[in-house]
Amino acid sequence: MIPISTDTPVRRTPWANYALLAANILVAAVILGGWRFGNPETGRWALRLQQWGQFDGDAPRLYQFFTYQFLHANFAHIAGNMLFLWVFGNPVNARMGHIPYLLFYLAGGVFAASGYALRHDHAMVGASGAIAAVTTAYLALFPRSRITILYWWFIIGTFELPSWFMIGLKMVVWDNVLAPAWVHDGGSNVAFDAHLAGYAFGFAVVAVLLALRCLPRGQFDVVALALRWLRRRGLVALPVGGLAGAEGAPDGTGGEDWPVERAIRDPRVEQISALRLRIAEALGQSDRDTAARLYEELIEIDPRQILARSQQLEVANRLCALNRLPQAVLAYEAFLAHYGPSPEADQVELLLGIIYARDLQQHEIAEHHLRRAAGRIADDRRAEQCRYWLDVCREALRHRRGREDDRP
Repeated sequence: MIPISTDTPVRRTPWANYALLAANILVAAVILGGWRFGNPETGRWALRLQQWGQFDGDAPRLYQFFTYQFLHANFAHIAGNMLFLWVFGNPVNARMGHIPYLLFYLAGGVFAASGYALRHDHAMVGASGAIAAVTTAYLALFPRSRITILYWWFIIGTFELPSWFMIGLKMVVWDNVLAPAWVHDGGSNVAFDAHLAGYAFGFAVVAVLLALRCLPRGQFDVVALALRWLRRRGLVALPVGGLAGAEGAPDGTGGEDWPVERAIRDPRVEQISALRLRIAEALGQSDRDTAARLYEELIEIDPRQILARSQQLEVANRLCALNRLPQAVLAYEAFLAHYGPSPEADQVELLLGIIYARDLQQHEIAEHHLRRAAGRIADDRRAEQCRYWLDVCREALRHRRGREDDRP
């Protein structure tokens, strides 16, 4: 069974992961290609380079903790590793950012080599330890996601498994603990200890970073789920940083500014917290109609409420699709007020301008949003659309001013 994709959306181009993929493939092409396709002199040069960079478990040099991560034994080795890095590395990179992800990847490889050296004294190559760290980092960040698996057994097909099952049970427990003891019985050249060290590093480090809020928190990361579980059992009174968890306090101002004493006294807190949780769960299940309805209930209790950026935009889009335009406008306006510098802001400005002009006939407000969007939209089709509705607004405003001037 081979994982080929996940259901986690990658909302930012994972350039750091692309760079790691390219570096690994380039080194493999040079060294493995030199062995297989080069002349005898090229093959000897490639072998010396491989021996220089591989990790020596008996007496490793400092540089080898890094160089071994980009060396592979054969083309099947590099192909398998790069597939796993592509599937799990892209969403982790998008969540962490580029430099933190790159440092995390290299640190995972260093820790994996250190764990390997505790029990082995022979050489090791491969990115598997670093990729193991990335894999359990994915599990810590997206424990409720699902992974698409490719299988072949007389027939070829795909099916989905929960990430906790595929990564936690199959890849960690079976592939690296039970199978080595029961199936391989010490006869494999796979560095299982390096994998286990990488798995432990990735999950533990990301969990700590989430708990310390050094990584952006989500509604369904491992720390959020753990806090929710503890709270349901009465073991903690409130999630760390306020009742709204990762995305802000019930007053919409941010968790750090929501005093615990005030939260305990406010009777709305439980209701608001429950609604936010139900909205997140509905969106996680792609039930956008329910999420939109729950959002309307939420802002009736407290109009200042703001969801996470992606959730706020998704709910606003659904309200618009359901033709609940006043509610959609409020949701879009809240998005702009709270997430103004975001990449989606220009499109939201354009959409708001069109709704105000076409559907609500509020041309002054429409002109304001369209003018803000006009100079920043790069897409030609949207820019033309923006200019058209600006002309509509200006013409409507001219007619209105003309009628006002004609009054006695």
